[in-house]
Amino acid sequence: KECVAALLDYSHQFPSALLNTSAQSRQTPRDSSFQSRRAGVMEAQRGKVMREIIKSYTAVLIWMSISCSVILFNKWLLAYSGFPFPIALTVWHMLFCSGVGVLAVRVLKLVKSHNMSMNEYMKRVMPIGLLYAGSLWLSNSSYLYLSVSFIQMTKSLMPGLVYASGVMLGTEKYAQSTTLNMLMIAFGVLVCAYGEVNLVVKGLVQQLMALGFEALRLTLVQVLINSKGLNMNPMQSLYYVSPACLVCLLVPFFIVELPNMNSRTDWTLNPYVMLANAMTAFILNLAVFMLIGKTSALTMNIAGVIKDWMLIFFSFYLFKAPLTYINLMGYAFCCAGVVVYNHMKLQAIRAKVAATSVKDEEKGGLGAERSKEDILSEIRRLQSEMNVLEDRVQNSAKVMNASSMAKNGDAPTVSTADDGADKDK
Repeated sequence: KECVAALLDYSHQFPSALLNTSAQSRQTPRDSSFQSRRAGVMEAQRGKVMREIIKSYTAVLIWMSISCSVILFNKWLLAYSGFPFPIALTVWHMLFCSGVGVLAVRVLKLVKSHNMSMNEYMKRVMPIGLLYAGSLWLSNSSYLYLSVSFIQMTKSLMPGLVYASGVMLGTEKYAQSTTLNMLMIAFGVLVCAYGEVNLVVKGLVQQLMALGFEALRLTLVQVLINSKGLNMNPMQSLYYVSPACLVCLLVPFFIVELPNMNSRTDWTLNPYVMLANAMTAFILNLAVFMLIGKTSALTMNIAGVIKDWMLIFFSFYLFKAPLTYINLMGYAFCCAGVVVYNHMKLQAIRAKVAATSVKDEEKGGLGAERSKEDILSEIRRLQSEMNVLEDRVQNSAKVMNASSMAKNGDAPTVSTADDGADKDK
């Protein structure tokens, strides 16, 4: 870069008229070769960007489809198939996920383990498993009383609940603008509840408690796991959190639901349906794993809003769940608040990253590690720029030399071998 800067300073010393000569007089075979290579590189870059865009949005569409399928599958299984036992269904999910996690981490060695001690596991993972168990139990129970569309509308409260949990546990800073935005979302949910035709208070309380447990769980993951450098991908989360969640779910299963299952005879259990349901939930985790790193947070949030609207209309057409204009107006109000909150969050993240980059540059750092390919590409680019600048400087020097000899009446001389050697030196 210093060489390129020096050449630029040297070339700027010549008169602008000499440097702005016609393209034909400056054109050299090296320039043509460089331009053709540059055009080829740009075309390859455009193709690479297009392929990445196709991969990213394909992953988003797959995630949206599978997520909608899991929610609608659970609703049908609990409310219409003759198996109204949400705790048993959640226990089956966690048992299946625990088995897959052990198989992937311990047997096939597809994912590395963090090698936690039992004491560390009880302190860091067990509280998360307890909150996760409560969230899954109550959210699945709400499917027995509420429509899928209204459940999706209540999920608009998640950003506000996560923000409140973060302020309470010290991971978020209180901001009046964010609080007002959360109140706006809460008002939209109240409008949705007012317009809900088949509102069951018990189901609403269960859903709100499930959202509260989920918000606390997400905050505790940040406090107990991520802040300690134990970042987990979805497969590692299955391996660590699923057994803890399973153990916590067994308590209400044996106390609350198993006696109810033994006393009732009007329910059916289809093992193939249960296996398909567990496989669908597991595939959703794989879709999340595939999606990580391929899209931005803004894309994910917009995709989540679109998915919720899709589920609202799927619930209306598949399960004949009633929808009113008040429902839709309230949820549109919620979506507006969520979009504003996501925009504010992204702006804060960008400002933080920019400040970190400035600090890194002041310290002389690069701000982020670059791969070997990026460094080699940068070197090749600088070499190409140096070659072009060198040609321009040489052409300008020849023009100045010819102009000087013409002014003095001297004839140009042919350089000898010694002159060429001196030039090379």
